[in-house]
Amino acid sequence: MVFSGSGGQGVITAAIILAEAAVLYDGLNAVQSQSYGAEARGGATRSDIIISDTIIHYPKVIQPNVLVCLTQEAYNKFYSIIRPGGLLISDTRYVQTEKKVDAQQKEIAMYETVIAKIGKPIVFNICMLGTVIAITGLVNPESIMKALQHRIPADFLDMNRKALDMGIKLGETAKN
Repeated sequence: MVFSGSGGQGVITAAIILAEAAVLYDGLNAVQSQSYGAEARGGATRSDIIISDTIIHYPKVIQPNVLVCLTQEAYNKFYSIIRPGGLLISDTRYVQTEKKVDAQQKEIAMYETVIAKIGKPIVFNICMLGTVIAITGLVNPESIMKALQHRIPADFLDMNRKALDMGIKLGETAKN
């Protein structure tokens, strides 16, 4: 899968957390890599994640089964790489999707939900992560929380748990 967005949105952090959760707590194999646009903050950011129960032979994603786009720039740059029949998840606030993509498209109000219920965009990436794992079933939500406990200060765990739970609810709704 590929997570894409803007530098500073936490796309790479979310990918690292997902890969760690898969390896450390769900007993899977995972590879995570990232690339930045010309600007480290504000430019297009991409993080590739491969999760498998078998050996991973190549660390880059060529045609993702799952593509997440959190900005219009990321969508415009990466929508064409989705595997035919794959899953494209985008945020409704920042992305206007085109219907020419040969993929199942899920347009989800992740950012607006975070702002309405938490009031701070800092956990937008964790809400997105909850949405992805609810739709795909790749890892256990508790594995994500365990990985978060090792990555973020304890004072922020409750806010991240709320964001993860909100994302899971959004993903479950979008799945149907």
